[in-house]
Amino acid sequence: MIYHYLFLGLVLFVIGIAGSILSKHVIKILIALEFMLTGVNINFITFATFCDNTNFDGFIISLFYVGIGAIELAVALYIFYLMYNKKQSENIENYGDL
Repeated sequence: MIYHYLFLGLVLFVIGIAGSILSKHVIKILIALEFMLTGVNINFITFATFCDNTNFDGFIISLFYVGIGAIELAVALYIFYLMYNKKQSENIENYGDL
C-alpha cells in the first residue's frame, strides 16, 4: 500500500522535472516546480503516516513546505511580472541577458 503513494509522488516529481526542463514558457516552468513540490509533499506525508506513529514530523515539514511553496510562487510570479513588463515576452529564451 505504501508503494502506491510513493509511486504517485515519484510520478509527480518526474513530471515536474520533465516540465521544467522541456518548457520554454515561464508559467509552465512554475507549474512544473509546483508539481515537484507536490510529489515531495506526498512522500513526506506517506512516510509520516506509515513509518512514524508517535511524532508528526512529516506532517509539520509538509505544512512548512506548502507555506514556502506559496511564498516561492508569489515571489516568482512578481519577478516574472516585472520581467514581462520589460521584455513583453513569455519565452524564457528572451531573458538570457539576466
